Amino acid sequence: MKNYASNGVSLYSGVYMEKRIRRCGILLHPTSLPSSFGIGSFGEEAHAFIDLLQKAHLTLWQMLPLGPTGYGDSPYASRSTFAGNELLIDLNRLACEGYLNLEDVLVFPSKATPRVDYGAVREKKMPLLEKAAKTFLSQAGKKEMDDYHTFCKENDWWLDDYALYVALCDEFGDSRWFCAWPEELKMRSPKAMDASRKEHEKEIAVTKTLQYFFHVQYFAMKAYANEHGVKIIGDIPIFVAPDSVDVWTNPQLFQLDAQCNQKASSGVPPDAFSADGQLWGNPLYDWPVHEKEHFAWWTRRIKAMLTFSDIVRIDHFRGFSAYWKVPAGETTAKNGTWVKAPGKELFKHLKAALGDDLPVIAEDLGVITPDVEELRDGNGFPGMKILQFAFGYDKKGGLDADNLYLPHNCDYQSVIYTGTHDNNTTRGWYDDLDDSMKDKVRRYLESSDEDVVWQLMRAALMSTSKDAVFPMQDWLGLDASARMNVPATCGTSNWSWRLPSLNMESWRIDRIRDMVDLYGRHQEEERKA
Repeated sequence: MKNYASNGVSLYSGVYMEKRIRRCGILLHPTSLPSSFGIGSFGEEAHAFIDLLQKAHLTLWQMLPLGPTGYGDSPYASRSTFAGNELLIDLNRLACEGYLNLEDVLVFPSKATPRVDYGAVREKKMPLLEKAAKTFLSQAGKKEMDDYHTFCKENDWWLDDYALYVALCDEFGDSRWFCAWPEELKMRSPKAMDASRKEHEKEIAVTKTLQYFFHVQYFAMKAYANEHGVKIIGDIPIFVAPDSVDVWTNPQLFQLDAQCNQKASSGVPPDAFSADGQLWGNPLYDWPVHEKEHFAWWTRRIKAMLTFSDIVRIDHFRGFSAYWKVPAGETTAKNGTWVKAPGKELFKHLKAALGDDLPVIAEDLGVITPDVEELRDGNGFPGMKILQFAFGYDKKGGLDADNLYLPHNCDYQSVIYTGTHDNNTTRGWYDDLDDSMKDKVRRYLESSDEDVVWQLMRAALMSTSKDAVFPMQDWLGLDASARMNVPATCGTSNWSWRLPSLNMESWRIDRIRDMVDLYGRHQEEERKA
């Protein structure tokens, strides 16, 4: 038998045991960071949050999608796949660089608001961002202008169209290019496009400058995170918004008719939670066209995301195997059908173009069929385990010990969560359980009512899952009032939760750090035998 001792690995009962990486992190969208500007940013609070993660031996920071949001401000309905949300730009840094006056950044209240009021933030922040952009364009030094022009040139394949799109949205007061814009702009007539570019030349330059600010600040923050042992988990929705620049620019890639109307929409079929299913309304991909173009758009999309993130979570991963197609005109998702998608071919191409070891997390929640499991496992992508989904009744009324989300059933190739942005906080979830299930949760965790959130986090850390991620609200033990999103609803409470302060009690930091260390999840680099 081969002796592995010299390789730093162990032999137990003749079985080769490889040292496996184990990590832990926090889910917090940057909009939720505290600041005096009504919304989080990539400024000093983001850097302070990274310091907090490092102090607690947490090495992952998971974010939601970072694109510019539209109606409802859902990060999963961005107006661009490639652009960044301008509202995340730090005004203090722009003032320090001389593009704003000190008085400009003092117009906001100094006290953090409990929720993001996106309308109020836009009303106050966008004029200052535009002022900073104009100052930059007229006064920036040679090096800064050279960097700016380099950025514009390297990103012209998406930036030019996005900047014009923003100008046209402002001109017509509507992002719905497919029904609210003149026909010649809707159909991208070259003559009309050229005329609009000339007419909106100044506005286009401002938008490009804001995207430059976004990229400079974001990558400075990401570099700081990586230098402090923290990896960024980014998030990418599988579908794009119908009123996005992506569909306007590439109508051939989607199931649209000759007038750019959707032939069908995305969604999910009826299930135990919804008798009508969910009608999302996103345009569906015309996959044969993507295949003809060698998945060029998807390659650019994933490549761009991998520059922003160290790891990429792909939402609704099952849509790469088969998607639920709802015909146009339907008011519910009941009359849809499953249609096969070329996931195998897509990821084969992506790996050939971007490298075989794609750092992807597959959001595989819900009813997952063998073909989805095959696509996930065949590509070596970890799936997700949600502890709030782990507790259910068996046929005899006891705890279903075979639930695949229970920590003792999780495998290494997975990421375990207490909950996600779409779930209640863990405290809120537990408070809503019936007394019988609360008893089963307490018995499983050997926990009191008061300590159930911490004990659920401990169970996740003890599991064999490669990574464990907790929403910031759970680290703080917050109740349902701190929920980030309620799916299939609209309202000002969605996507608006804010962290009141980064001045966390020392015992919370000490407790999670001790558990992270105890269960071997403080590893900065993957170690291979």
